Formats: sequence, structure tokens, C-alpha cells
Amino acid sequence: MGVVILVTTAGKVGSEAARLLASSGQGTRLFVRGRNAHANAEQHGVQLHEGDLDDSSSITAAVEGVATIILVTSPSLEQETAIIAAAAAAGVGHIVKITADSSAGSPIARRRDHWAIEQALIGSTVHYTLLRANAYMQNFLALAPSIASGSRFSSPAGDGRIGMVDARDVAAVAAAVAVEPGSHADRTYRLSGPESLSYDDVAEALTALLGRRVIHDRITIAEQEAALLRLGLPAAVAQANAQALGLFAKGDSDWVSNDVQQILQRPATTFAEFASAHLAAFTTSRGDEAGK
Repeated sequence: MGVVILVTTAGKVGSEAARLLASSGQGTRLFVRGRNAHANAEQHGVQLHEGDLDDSSSITAAVEGVATIILVTSPSLEQETAIIAAAAAAGVGHIVKITADSSAGSPIARRRDHWAIEQALIGSTVHYTLLRANAYMQNFLALAPSIASGSRFSSPAGDGRIGMVDARDVAAVAAAVAVEPGSHADRTYRLSGPESLSYDDVAEALTALLGRRVIHDRITIAEQEAALLRLGLPAAVAQANAQALGLFAKGDSDWVSNDVQQILQRPATTFAEFASAHLAAFTTSRGDEAGK
């Protein structure tokens, strides 16, 4: 298989990074819990490693013979620090960590976990690259049913602007760094889209794309948390997501960077381009509308 790059989970960033790597001829191993859901990855030439990130023996087997790891989980502090330790023991040369703006004192638990993982990675013997991604455009896909059926969506983001990034761009950057990690060793990049948009701006962009008025309804953080709980999210996740959306209103994610363009040598994806690529998700057929 030659040089092997391990991608640790098959989420929106991990799956796309694995596909890009394998399609370009790179030896690519994707850590999965079960093979059945990932036939598409195998069709692109990805080697599936079936295991459990809570099992140290699974991690040890997964990192064997690996040159570079793309480290991406929910995040899980225990899982990612275990991967870092196993990578160091196995002589892995480089870890590309997908992360976010993080700090030890963040009000968001997952950002505190990201910070702790980053410290473990920086303190290890493995070279690293940190990819600090802004909020993902893909978050709007969770709102797509409401937009498709009712031409509206809600949030506590207020007037806050966000330099949202397409997860596919984050995956492409991760893949590019993993293939040639030398010049990116021990560096941190901030990944965003090319513009900082409010949720009202997003509503206007969707209005233009769909040809019907889309409305952003403003709600409180508590109302957002309650809505997420009704959707079945675990309490801790619902609280964290609502808090993060509330921080948008305070300008927490109002930043853009040209790091995506510099690394990929192409412009970062705009929200309009993202929405156009996912047009079907935001569209309701006339037949569906008639049945409402």
C-alpha cells in the first residue's frame, strides 16, 4: 500500500478526506465501527479498518505502518489522546488535527476538549498541524427540512456574523497537508469561507437561490436548546450547540482567513456555492407542498 494515511472517523470531514486521498492514489485507511455503511468508501479505494476507538488494541492495530494521521472525532478527549499516544509509540510521523477555536476556559465543553487534545499533541513526539475550522456550512443541512417545507429557520445567532466554511474544504486542506506534511509541520491554520455572513444574510442567499422568500426567525438560547432536545439530541449536545449559536450573536466566529486558498490554490467555497450544491435538500416538490 506504500505510504499509508489513517483517517480516524467517517464523519463529514473524515469521509471526504479519505475519498480525496484514495482517489488521488494515496494509501488510505479509514477507521470505522462497521463496514456495511461504508461501501462507497471502498469503491473509491479506501481500506476500511473495522474497530472501536475506545479499544486500545484497535487503535494500536489501526496505526501500524501509518505515516500520517488525520485526527478527527466529535471530539473525544479520551479517544484522541489515546490515538496520539499510540501514534507516538508506533513512530507515526505527522498528525493533522481537525479542531476549532479552543481554550481551557471556553464555556463550550467540546472546545475545552479540543484545547486539551491540542496540548497533548503539541507535547508529544509527533509533528502536527492544527486546522482550526470555523462553523461548518453543513450545519444548515439540519435546518433544510424547515427551509424546504416552510421557507424559514430559527436560531439565537442574532446579528452575529460567521465566517462559515464548507466541510469539504476542510477535508481538502487536511488531505493536502497529509500528503505533503513537511512544510506544514507544527503549524496552525484557520479555515473559513471567503466571507462572514449573518443568519439573515444566509436567508437572503437562500431566497435568491430558491426563488421564494426564506425567513430567519430569532429565538433565545433556551428556546434553541429546547428545540434540539425535541429533535432527540442528548442533553449535553443540545446545550453545547445552543451555547455555540448564542456565541455567534456575540461575534465569536466573525473571522475569515485566506488559509484555505493558500493551501489549496483555489478560492474557498462561498455559501451560495455550497447551497447550490445541496439544492435538493432545501427544495420541496410541488407534490410535497400540496400534501401539507
